[in-house]
Amino acid sequence: MNNHVIKSDFLVIGSGIAGLTFSIKASTHGSVNIVTKRSLTDSATRLAQGGIAAVVSPEDSFESHIEDTLRVGCGLCHRDVVESIVRAAPAQIRDLIELGVEFCRADDDTGFDLGLEGGHSHRRVLHVKDHTGLNIEEALARAARENDQITVFENHMAVNLVVKNNEVLGAYVLDTETGEIKRFAARATVLATGGVGKVFLYTSNPKHTTGDGIAMAYRAGATISNMEFVQFHPTLLYHHRLHSFLISEALRGEGAVLLGADGERFMPRYHPHAELAPRDIVARAIDAELKRTGAEHVFLDISFKDADWIRGRFPAIYKTCLSVGIDITQEPIPVVPGAHYCCGGVRTDINGLTDIAGLFAIGETACTGFHGANRMASNSLLEGLVVANNAAQVAAEMMKRPIRGDEIKPWDPGEATDPDELVVITHTWDEIRRTMTNYVGIVRSRKRLIRARNRINFIRREIEQFYWDFKITPDLVELRNIATVAELIVRMARMRRESRGTHYNQDYPRESEQRVDTVLKKGYSAV
Repeated sequence: MNNHVIKSDFLVIGSGIAGLTFSIKASTHGSVNIVTKRSLTDSATRLAQGGIAAVVSPEDSFESHIEDTLRVGCGLCHRDVVESIVRAAPAQIRDLIELGVEFCRADDDTGFDLGLEGGHSHRRVLHVKDHTGLNIEEALARAARENDQITVFENHMAVNLVVKNNEVLGAYVLDTETGEIKRFAARATVLATGGVGKVFLYTSNPKHTTGDGIAMAYRAGATISNMEFVQFHPTLLYHHRLHSFLISEALRGEGAVLLGADGERFMPRYHPHAELAPRDIVARAIDAELKRTGAEHVFLDISFKDADWIRGRFPAIYKTCLSVGIDITQEPIPVVPGAHYCCGGVRTDINGLTDIAGLFAIGETACTGFHGANRMASNSLLEGLVVANNAAQVAAEMMKRPIRGDEIKPWDPGEATDPDELVVITHTWDEIRRTMTNYVGIVRSRKRLIRARNRINFIRREIEQFYWDFKITPDLVELRNIATVAELIVRMARMRRESRGTHYNQDYPRESEQRVDTVLKKGYSAV
């Protein structure tokens, strides 16, 4: 076994838009090691269809974008953070264009072809047809691979952070191909592991989105905030052969309507903006229709538009749906809500700094206060870009910090020689996801949350009791992490005795007059 410590100035865990942006920007100041548990481009970013919200039109304004974000965030957005990120957007768009991202232009080539999505009062969503995230991810990955200062460790999964006296030294990382646990040390460590979608049964997220960064940060003593605010995307494709495929909100921005099992449009009954209402409202409306009618799904219909226009504007969605026999130019799309985005996470400032020295969290792993209780459409890629850029500038100031690799002891496997039985892991994982979906989903209640708490707490204690008895495997690490994240979501949902944004509790249906974040740290909690 190789016992040497792998050192760099910056250690980045995760390779989505935030992790890659940080790596590229930080590489001008020092060496970067990127640890990613699949391939470099296997991230939630590549699945983003809609685009990036930014003020680039003279018909729009920063003030409008700011107010839209604050409104959708239901009183919990931090205004200073919102203002800073929104105003920084155009510069980040220019950086992406320089890297080769070709956003769609208007037909007259006078500007960008800007999309309209839920919550926005103006067209301000820059996109590359309906595969924006894929183009951005590939451009960033290409720049990272061509950078001599950046080393990429694919198929490497972070297991635990190494923290001494509230200062991060690096991380223990599992080489998923060899089973070896390696030691990584750096002056600054960055968590960019994405969200928590796989804690739920239905999600638009990649299958490996298990809240690893949030779980590791919590175990290390970092503050976690607002985990109860899990946004459910209203429209995931409902099909037995194709799971987790998201039908972009951009379809509704272009006029698509939601139909019930009876073929009748229902959203006007729920909100004056109908299909363009904020995502939490649309998701709850669909959930209500499914429970009212007993149907397994509703329909999203854009077939009344010109067929050539549909194929040109939404080529990826058209081809994917057609692959399972659904021609969206001729028929409506069966859809259901699914877990999509976590508005909470590791509590940070506008620069991604956590309350552990040397530790950053960026992207969906972080809770900066930008999204509040509900993320506005296409604001997530924007936040990832801006905060990653800020974090790189602040991390550059840490170049004088020593790399304390000699203080990271070799991994001690104890007496563990064999992995746990996979059937046990998959059964427990399934139990967590079904519990979270049934009791901590779109509509919650006091009794549901108590039941979820009791079951999740038991599972988590059981995992912690036997975790060290078995050889560390990716499946075991992910199981431990989703159990931790599930517990955090349940605890914070119980702390919030109101309904706000994506958190809806039948027993507390109104917003409280107090507007406060939930805060949770080992041994301490507050709301």
